[in-house]
Amino acid sequence: MAQHKIVRGGQVVTSTAVFDGDVLIDGEHIAGIVARGVDAWADAEIIDAEGCYVFPGLIDPHTHIQLDTGIFQTSDNWQVGTTTAAFGGVTTVVDFATQFPGMTFREALDARLDEARPALIDYGFHMMVTDLPRDPATARAWLAELRDMGVPSIKLYTTYRPNYYADDALFLHTFRAMPSDMIAMIHCENDAIVSDATARLVEAAHTTWASHGSARPPEAEVEAIRRMIYLSKVAGAAIYIVHCSTGESIRTVAAAKQDANRPPLFCETCPQYFLLNDSRYDTDHAEKFILQPPLRPRDWMVDLLEWNGVLSGVVTDHCDYTLAQKREFAEFTKTPGGLPGLETSFQLTYTYAVEEATYRVDLGEPLALPELARLMSTEPAQIFGLYPRKGAILPGSDADLMIYDPEPEVIIRAAEQHTVAGYTPYEGFKVRGRVRAVLSRGQVLVQDGELHGEPGRGQFLKGKPFAAPAS
Repeated sequence: MAQHKIVRGGQVVTSTAVFDGDVLIDGEHIAGIVARGVDAWADAEIIDAEGCYVFPGLIDPHTHIQLDTGIFQTSDNWQVGTTTAAFGGVTTVVDFATQFPGMTFREALDARLDEARPALIDYGFHMMVTDLPRDPATARAWLAELRDMGVPSIKLYTTYRPNYYADDALFLHTFRAMPSDMIAMIHCENDAIVSDATARLVEAAHTTWASHGSARPPEAEVEAIRRMIYLSKVAGAAIYIVHCSTGESIRTVAAAKQDANRPPLFCETCPQYFLLNDSRYDTDHAEKFILQPPLRPRDWMVDLLEWNGVLSGVVTDHCDYTLAQKREFAEFTKTPGGLPGLETSFQLTYTYAVEEATYRVDLGEPLALPELARLMSTEPAQIFGLYPRKGAILPGSDADLMIYDPEPEVIIRAAEQHTVAGYTPYEGFKVRGRVRAVLSRGQVLVQDGELHGEPGRGQFLKGKPFAAPAS
């Protein structure tokens, strides 16, 4: 691998600006940005970015590669999952280590680090906390030790009995035990509403995939978000609301963020929640759209352009279950939830929020390219302790870059994806542009549709203690 590389001829996109420039790479790091065409090194390998945008490598802080829920297991592994990510321009994932009951945090992290050895790209972890000591001092010590291991973020659930569910008392206990330089990610759905709706459907023998959306109504998400916002303020804990699936959810976060006296509060959404709706449950292939939270009615959907200023990320919640797994049972209560999305997330978000919005006035103002870089790279890196090593095109940052050609018109096909799923929820979607090249720590991983990286080259990233990004 050449020590010196120059990414030449593109438009550099950062979270604050778009400008012409060539990116200089020295080994694994960015050396600087120079005026287009400047010959910085005679021995440099030239990477052609003519006509393309050069983004910082995408960061997805919400993926489930080689997931084991204790009930379902995805069929992928870390080589498959990170290959899929690389083809989508994603150079870093922050996945989850699950502390199954009886495990210490160290045991849970070590188990995931062992599974992640075949990774092609760099990765970090959040900790799914299921067994925190009840003694406050011991709980604080456990969480501080977790932070010092390089995991400054935890994941908690307001639903999913019996394996993940936490009641309000446990949330308060955990929030109060968290050091101020940690953050809690929260899956928000009111468990009582979900349990009641599901029980009523089962009693009425309405258990086909078509009923999945009705089992987890949008009100369940909104209520849980409001409650978690309140409890986190009471306890003084920073929180991050995952996969907001409704506009009302984000509106609730936006209103809470107006309170200058509350602790840091963030939220994310996913392409499925601004591009797909619950009409998919009335089709012959509803199993392809089983996920939690489910797809929403049109009038509940997220409008990415309306809420861009509130959101801190567009993520995937990627889960690579196969069609065989999805079709094993015809009841929504027995079907694993989750969609593949790592390879298509940028194409879809760019197409919907930038390209289509430019020409369709009904979509509102198009998303500026720097905002796309913020949502899909820079702010996730900042929140989860990876910036400026990741999420930036700055001297000294890792040379993680995604070169995106905005010209081609592409139709998304499952046959061209690199997952094991055997399907994509976006089959037939027309998108604008494709990834031309992806660099990870200076190495070209993907170029013109060909994979060049080797399994096992990915590195575990220790996140720095949480600090809220500057407004």
